[in-house]
Amino acid sequence: MVAHNQVAADNAISTAAEPRRRPESSSSSSSSSSSPSSAAPARLRPCPAAPAPAPGDTHFRTFRSHADALLDACGFYWGPLSVHGAHERLRAEPVGTFLVRDSRQRNCFFALSVKMASGPTSIRVHFQAGRFHLDGSRESFDCLFELLEHYVAAPRRMLGAPLRQRRVRPLQELCRQRIVATVGRENLARIPLNPVLRDYLSSFPFQI
Repeated sequence: MVAHNQVAADNAISTAAEPRRRPESSSSSSSSSSSPSSAAPARLRPCPAAPAPAPGDTHFRTFRSHADALLDACGFYWGPLSVHGAHERLRAEPVGTFLVRDSRQRNCFFALSVKMASGPTSIRVHFQAGRFHLDGSRESFDCLFELLEHYVAAPRRMLGAPLRQRRVRPLQELCRQRIVATVGRENLARIPLNPVLRDYLSSFPFQI
């Protein structure tokens, strides 16, 4: 399913497995919540650059600043949704429907939950050396959303449409998606628009 290696399900892997990235302890997370110096050194644009302490009921550190805005803007990031909750939401959806959530495994940040022909499953999304990759895959990306775009556009169509929390999308979001798909995000700055519209296009420059 994923190039090179077999993909492992997020809910089928023991938390006792050797972590690829050492998580913060609960004590260090609370002490670092106000300190930007704890962020990872890699700076990813226009995507998550550095982890920061997570709020509330998720054990993970989520992403701050512009990356927070990207996660909110996408509409299919469901935060600390459980494996069971994700699979229940996907069960009646078409094959390929997916969502992104916080992984409950302590050695990765996110999980990709997707409806397969055999039913819903979840795949860990790892962040190593400043790049994102799916568990079991050697293909890595600078950005979480570039990873998703890749698997949406891949010939085998592993991913289809995302499951957004709002079923009916605003017209301006649909227009933004079409413009990005037509001109490419690398050319958005060349479109003769006023700064407000240009900023809106740049707020989520992806084709998902």
